Amino acid sequence: MPKVLISDKLSPKAEKIFLDRGIDVDVITGLDRDDLIKIIDQYDGLAIRSSTKVTEKVLQASDNLKVIGRAGIGVDNVDIPFATSKGIAVMNTPFGNAITTAEHAISMTMSLVRNIPQANQSTHLGSWEKSKYMGTEITGKTIGIIGCGNIGSIVADRALGLKMKVIAYDPFLTEEKALEIKVKKVELDELLNLSDIITLHVPLTDQTANIINSKSLNDCRDGVFIINCARGGLINEKDLKDSLDSGKVAGAAVDVYEVEPAKESIFFGMENVICTPHLGASTLEAQENVALQVADQMSDFLLTGAVSNAINMPSISASEAPILKPFVKVSEQLGLFAGQLMPLNFDEIAIDYVGDVSDYNCAPITSAAVAGVLSSTLPDINMVSAPTIARDKGIAITETKKDEHSAYESYIRINLVSKKEKFSIGGTIFSDGQPRIVQINGINLEAGLMPNMLYVTNKDVPGLIGSLGNILGDEKINIASFNLGRTGPLKDAIALIGVDKAVNENVIKEVEKLDSVVQVKSLNFNII
Repeated sequence: MPKVLISDKLSPKAEKIFLDRGIDVDVITGLDRDDLIKIIDQYDGLAIRSSTKVTEKVLQASDNLKVIGRAGIGVDNVDIPFATSKGIAVMNTPFGNAITTAEHAISMTMSLVRNIPQANQSTHLGSWEKSKYMGTEITGKTIGIIGCGNIGSIVADRALGLKMKVIAYDPFLTEEKALEIKVKKVELDELLNLSDIITLHVPLTDQTANIINSKSLNDCRDGVFIINCARGGLINEKDLKDSLDSGKVAGAAVDVYEVEPAKESIFFGMENVICTPHLGASTLEAQENVALQVADQMSDFLLTGAVSNAINMPSISASEAPILKPFVKVSEQLGLFAGQLMPLNFDEIAIDYVGDVSDYNCAPITSAAVAGVLSSTLPDINMVSAPTIARDKGIAITETKKDEHSAYESYIRINLVSKKEKFSIGGTIFSDGQPRIVQINGINLEAGLMPNMLYVTNKDVPGLIGSLGNILGDEKINIASFNLGRTGPLKDAIALIGVDKAVNENVIKEVEKLDSVVQVKSLNFNII
């Protein structure tokens, strides 16, 4: 039974989902790093919000951990590169609190331009400072949205409803999508120059860190308003304070901070700054939604292999998982075969999908193939870590899809390509659901896989089969299967032999002595 730790406060319904799905669960909140390190190895899954810091040291202690589920959007409290290197899937819930966060950004905008918090406090104190808190209308004003994804597009919709002009900077926003959501797509410098109000809705990355700084603020209109309900670190806080002090920025509304929890801040006490304690996702509806969503996603992953909203691996829907499973299996085994024949002596992994499989979601199949190829030299690799490790090693990964049928309804071929040579192996799934090799380097044959196999390339001459049998017999190695393929009589040939135990070095040397043999290799497969 898989076991999950919930280490941050989630809706009790999340725990119930795990239990109802047959997953054991512990709820232990408030753990410090050392306490988490002591127990993390007991769990297959870790469900968190923003409080738990999943650092490299925590991950180093988590040999059994398979998935981390973040109930919310931001995953900057997880060391994603290290989690990926350990083959741990990291998921978030990008849709569960999108509306809530967008509404908070709009609320902060309205409160800021109308001085509502300051006027409220003044009035409670018995003052009647009507003229002091003169506000600004937003009708007809231009709001610039930095990041127009799930949340940003909802902010745009709400702003349009308030009769604002909406412009957006987002490198991933297509012209077609911008037209659909009725915003004008602009470059960042244009957004800074044109906006009366700027609101941020991007993740914190190397590219977005300090995107609002002294230079970008100087490019803004005088009297601009700045809203940040996304992530701390997007704004250089000192530069923003200087611009607020000078009057360049009329006001700011800040929900997130460089250091959280923010028990102190250079913005505290400033008359023209509204501060809230990271309330973007803090509604009853959002808290419930993200908790249920992360529990469902993690359960699907642990029980069926379905992947939803993963940061570091391709998505596989629950309906796709059973369909893709045999193809993931065959691609991994084909990759392992190829990797043992050509270990790390290649620059490209090129994968061909032919027939029905070309219409499927091939991303997880490709990840499995890459994992298989690299696992011959990197035994701890898996589908999560493989594509990243391949890229780090400078190995290109390419896919080709052909919607055509030949002898097989679906066919997968893995090609390992270097400047000097190429190795290719093709396979398919037969009616029994088991992988079959059907081609090696252009030579057709049909072979199932066994834990121990002997691969021999040779010239097709009489007597080789007998000689191979004699050598294996002398070593008391029983032959379970013998599969042959050739380009033609007396031409290039392949023998793929399944044996009941691993082939020793003495067998390899004896086979190499045979005149017609070009190459011999002992192969091992993890067949379940």
